[in-house]
Amino acid sequence: MTTPPLPIAAVVYPPALDIGAFMRTAAAALAGRGVRLGGVVQHDARPNPDDPCAMSLEDLASGTRFTLSQDLGSGSSACRLDPGALAQAAVAVRAAIEQGADLVIFNKFGAQEAAGGGLRAEMGLAAARGIPVLTAVAERLTGDWERFTGDPATVLPPDLDAVLAWWQAVRTAR
Repeated sequence: MTTPPLPIAAVVYPPALDIGAFMRTAAAALAGRGVRLGGVVQHDARPNPDDPCAMSLEDLASGTRFTLSQDLGSGSSACRLDPGALAQAAVAVRAAIEQGADLVIFNKFGAQEAAGGGLRAEMGLAAARGIPVLTAVAERLTGDWERFTGDPATVLPPDLDAVLAWWQAVRTAR
């Protein structure tokens, strides 16, 4: 007897991979198969010599994009997350959960989530409501991810066929 697939999955990726592009491709492939998606995927404006940290999020349910980075002025030397944009992303994710998304995709479980913030609460909400969750986790944050999930999650390689096979198994088990 095989164990049913776990409805929480993380694509673990190396530093050199453009995980935003991969997650957008996965979301498009899943949507093309009729999956009602909720959540957000990231778009980077790289390479942009004027603003190498320019980022936006796309709400998968509506297609709306909003800027995730904020301008801290010419003296800033680091990428900067706009708390207002993060709140907007949280509202979009919660709306998709309430509207009955089949699958909620989170652009990544990153440093913000590892520290207890970001979209961590929304990930937990989706899982608590029984909605499958797909996210990406940088190799360096796998320990934080395991502590967050208590280790009951599926780990996937950054491979579209693996993501689609996971979704098929989850959908069939439901």
